[in-house]
Parts: sequence; structure tokens; C-alpha cells
Amino acid sequence: MFKLVVTLAALGLAAAKCPNSCSGHGTCNQNEVCTCHDNFGMGGLAGGDCSDRMCPYELAWVDAPEKNGLTHNYAECAAKGICDRSTGTCECFDGYEGKGCGRQVCESDCSGHGTCEYMNELGFGTVYNDFYDGLTKTSWGIGTGPVRPATDYSWDADRARTCVCDAGWNGLSCTDRMCPYGNDILAERSNTGSAAVKQKQTIVLLAGGFDGMGNYTTQAGVTAGDADDKIFVGKTFALQFTSKLNETYATKPIKIEGVANADYTSLNTKVQNALLELPHNVINGVTVTSAQVTTQTNPSHTGTEIVVEFTGTSVEGNQNLLEVIADPCSSKGCMPLITGITNQLITGQNYSSYVKETVQANFNSYECGRRGKCDVDTGICKCFEGYTAEACTELSALV
Repeated sequence: MFKLVVTLAALGLAAAKCPNSCSGHGTCNQNEVCTCHDNFGMGGLAGGDCSDRMCPYELAWVDAPEKNGLTHNYAECAAKGICDRSTGTCECFDGYEGKGCGRQVCESDCSGHGTCEYMNELGFGTVYNDFYDGLTKTSWGIGTGPVRPATDYSWDADRARTCVCDAGWNGLSCTDRMCPYGNDILAERSNTGSAAVKQKQTIVLLAGGFDGMGNYTTQAGVTAGDADDKIFVGKTFALQFTSKLNETYATKPIKIEGVANADYTSLNTKVQNALLELPHNVINGVTVTSAQVTTQTNPSHTGTEIVVEFTGTSVEGNQNLLEVIADPCSSKGCMPLITGITNQLITGQNYSSYVKETVQANFNSYECGRRGKCDVDTGICKCFEGYTAEACTELSALV
């Protein structure tokens, strides 16, 4: 009887003998097959003797399609790295990083002159208004409708990255300095008999009230309790200008005062001076005119229209659109200090405040005026023979 028990026990041990006892990382089941613990296997596959670590899986950057045509399936180390089986970590190929090699590396870490951004963080334009003029598409054909270029559902939207360079820098890894921009002095307009045209940008701030400044009136059924009577008077806002070198400059606070008979002289002067006082002579000539404006929507809204014409030599050609800084800024470390006009703007009623180009310049704007070559190491234009000035925009001799 004792011999029979020993024999049966021996048979049981033999039946439960798995390879290397599953290396201590699994359980031995029937037919001497290991069921490995999570993240253990052998040679990248489940089972075996459970001696190898598995590496993180990410969507494959490149792979062959399945029979249904689907690609970018999950792969160990995103198919862009080698798994170290002893540690379970990916050794990513050049250009990829992350625990599963799931994101791209920015070359030279943008050389210290930019930030490494994901694709879904990139916008369309240099400034906000380049891709959205603030108007809602209506049956009257007004506006372009909102565009959200950062809303990207592509498989690599939060994995592919590129450098967004700091102001004054350019290139795929932000290694090149940018040079000044200016008009090509020898370029001819399409009709040289017509006067030169400067760019005009129009800022429309919708507020309500009889003069577009939000002053109350009881005429035409508008009372102090109406939603359109949002008060602008006494509020301050600022404008932001982005140069061709991607430098951003914010003006000092611009205060809106009550006016009589829609006299906007004071506002014109304030806006003009604020732009001309920006540092580095970035805007050396500008004229401003303002007027009352009423939308043609139902209901109609009254507002203030500010037309900015760029007349200076430093802003020849079409410039980036101005941006209105409308949010309140009153805390320490926040500049410029403004009360803001956000709550005074009318939005969401088929019409919104906006900035857009209303007159396109027939001047041009090229790096080094197209009459010189940019030294990307120094950011200084090397003008061709016969040309001079910072952006090679002046003739030094007839050649």
C-alpha cells in the first residue's frame, strides 16, 4: 500500500514539471505548460518558461496591414525599438523616445531656441485671427466659422512632434536666426500708375449703445436693462502685434471713454500712440480711424470699428493680424494691467467681435528685401552689391 502511494505522488510531480519551473514568474498547469505572470513570457510571446520580460506596447509607427487593411496596430516598443528582455525596457531607435517608443524626439531638443510640440498642439496661423475672424457663418454668408486646427484625431496627433521656434529663430531644429523683412525696392506693382496701397486691418468691438461705446440710450426701444447695453466706457484693453520675426509686443492699456456724437478722436489718438510706442521701432508709422458700426444681423448690434493702416517702412507689406487682449489682467506678474472688456463683448448671437484684413497692401515683404542673403548665424542681412539698410531696402548705387 505504501509503495502505491509513493508511486502516485511521483507521477503527480512528473505531471507538474514545467520548463525551469516557470522561472518563478508563472504557474505550472496541465500538460506542463506555464501560465506566466503579467509582463512575462519568452522571446516576446506568452508562455515558454516565463524567463523573459515583456516591453510596453504602443501603436506601431509602421507595420504591414492586416487582412482587413488596418494598420498602426499595437506593437512592442511601437516597432521602433528593441526590447531588453532582462529589464522589460525598450531601447528606442534614434528619433524616438518614451517607455514604449511612442513619441518622436525633436532634433537637438530644438537647440534651446524653441519648444517641442505635439501635432495636436500646433495651430494654423501665426496669430489667432489668421485662421478665425471671429464671425459665425450665417445665411448672409458672414464669416468663415470657427476653425480648430488643434482638434486632431489622427492616430499620431499626440505622438508626432516638431519644434516651434522662439521669436527670431527658424529651421527644423531652430538653429537658424531670422533676418529683417522689408519691401523689395525694385519690385513693381501690377499697375504702377495707381497709388501705393498700405495694409488696413479692421477691429470691430460690438458693445451696444447709441455710439458703439456701450453708452445707454432709451431710443429705439433700447433701455439700460437690455442685454445689448454692455458698458465699454471706462474699461481698458490692449492690442498685441506679432512681427515678421514672430516677436510679440503688447501695447500699454487703452482706455475707452464716453464720447459725444460718436466723436472718436480721442480713441484714434490712444490706439495710434500705443502702437507707435512699441519698442524697437517695430511699428514706425500707423494711422487710426474709428467709427460706429451696426451689424446687419437680427438682432442688430452696435459697436466700435477701429481701422488701423500700416504706413511705416518697418511694416511695409501685409502684416500679421493684430490681436485684442480683452481678458482682465489685474494680478501681480500679469501684463499689461487692464480691466478687460470680455464681459462687454457680444458673442454667440450670430455675430461676434473680430479682427480682419480689409485692405491688402500692394507692397511686398521679403526677408532681406529679396535683395540680400540672410546670415543665419548672425541674423544680419548680407546685401547684394548696390543695396543697403538693415533689410536691404535702400539703393546705394545704380548697378
